[in-house]
Amino acid sequence: MSIVTGFETLDVRFETSALLDGSDAMNPDPDYSAAYLRVTTDASDGLEGHSFVFTIGRGNDVQVAAIDAVAHRVIGRDVEAVLDDLGGFWREFVHDSQLRWLGPEKGVMHMAIGAVVNAFWDLKAKRAGLPLWQLLARMTPEELVALVDFRYLSDALTPEEALGLLRAAEPGRAEREADLIARGYAGYTTTPGWLGYSDDKLRRLAREAVAEGFEQIKLKVGDDLDDDIRRLGIARETVGPDIRIAIDANQRWDRDQAIAWIRALERFDLAWVEEPTSPDDVLAHAAIARAVAPVRIATGEHGMSRVLFKQLLQAEAAAVLQIDSTRVAGINENIAILLLAAKFGVPVCPHAGGVGLCEAVQHFSMFDYVAVSGSQEGRMIEYTKHLHEHFVSPVELVGGRYRAPLTPGTGMEMLADSLRAHEFTGATLPAAALA
Repeated sequence: MSIVTGFETLDVRFETSALLDGSDAMNPDPDYSAAYLRVTTDASDGLEGHSFVFTIGRGNDVQVAAIDAVAHRVIGRDVEAVLDDLGGFWREFVHDSQLRWLGPEKGVMHMAIGAVVNAFWDLKAKRAGLPLWQLLARMTPEELVALVDFRYLSDALTPEEALGLLRAAEPGRAEREADLIARGYAGYTTTPGWLGYSDDKLRRLAREAVAEGFEQIKLKVGDDLDDDIRRLGIARETVGPDIRIAIDANQRWDRDQAIAWIRALERFDLAWVEEPTSPDDVLAHAAIARAVAPVRIATGEHGMSRVLFKQLLQAEAAAVLQIDSTRVAGINENIAILLLAAKFGVPVCPHAGGVGLCEAVQHFSMFDYVAVSGSQEGRMIEYTKHLHEHFVSPVELVGGRYRAPLTPGTGMEMLADSLRAHEFTGATLPAAALA
């Protein structure tokens, strides 16, 4: 038996606002940040569990404090008992009455629980000698269903239905795993599309994206309609008619404003429109989706829980779901969302970018392909070029496709030197963050 001996949290920040990397209509000056967690044990293998919650600067210290408030409760725990029942471990924290009062099941505390849960998934995958996607894809349907909390979901998906979906995908798992290792998984890139970039930079990065093999790019929109028309015209002229262009409003619009704005931009043959309004407003998303069809609505980056995703699917409010690796309470909850999407036949194209989100979220899409939906049709993973050099196992793309990671773990572990170099102590603050 081994026990949890300690944990460390770090406030890690990168001054991406200096070059306007990550800029959009609602977030003009993001400093990509990670509320980082490292869990240690007394096991002789020396393995550690690493995870983080992604933020964009101010408030990262609040997220770190929330992780501290949860993580202290794992000290002294039997590691093997936790790893053998990560479904029960998830429920222990999410169902805690005092923690729930701060949500319930949403916000800073919910994400903090996810960080703690994900650190143990990282440890479990490392002990198994497998990347997370492969660890999950080799679990039995019964083991996977045991990870999911079906409370609040049973009107849309029951445990029996989830078992049926997973059992139906069992034939061909080995073939799909081999195919994934051989061909990878399609990506699309947001790198050209940040709102603060100049027209010349948009053109250059769009050309580079096509040359690198991407078949879809994404542009941020929503600040000024005439400017959006001009920028989309530049992008379409640069990439030609065969490359898909998605747009992302990052929650900028009211319902009727979204409908009018999308209709003004649909001439550019949009792959989808992302987060057109408040991420919590299911009814507005549904109304927008009906009004602008056949243009597809995509959302989920800020989805606070599996319940919201359930409602989006029930209301036919999203044609593309965009899970995030750190917004909900960890891997267990994202498995629930993947199962819901499979039940409703809606593709999942995860949100990534940020710091470490590409490294983390690729595992969900790959697990989904091998063991849940069994398909890559209409599915792709977002990609940006920022900050991969700070990770132990950075993502690798070839011809616009994610290479399947084979390093054991969740991919969330950062390099020790990067953690030290970018730890924020409060003594200094980037000028852009003070504006």
